[in-house]
Amino acid sequence: MTIALTPEMAGFVRHAVETGQYASTSEAIREAVREWQERRDLLGYTVDELRVLVQKGIDSGPATPFDPESIRQEGRRLLKARPVEARPLKARRD
Repeated sequence: MTIALTPEMAGFVRHAVETGQYASTSEAIREAVREWQERRDLLGYTVDELRVLVQKGIDSGPATPFDPESIRQEGRRLLKARPVEARPLKARRD
């Protein structure tokens, strides 16, 4: 297998070996691939799944502005609409 790195990446790997962080360039590259694999495993998505998710986001249209105050007001409205016995104790106004 042949791997081509940018000059910057190759310099980074060489520096890691020269400073004793790794015993060889192969060891440094193996570690990088292991970390890449772990990160992909943790995310749990394949590239195709990510493409589908991105497309869903695009298809959903433009984002709406985030207004925390309107969210609080809606929460208060919903809380008031609940029966008194279902409300948390702090919200009761008996």
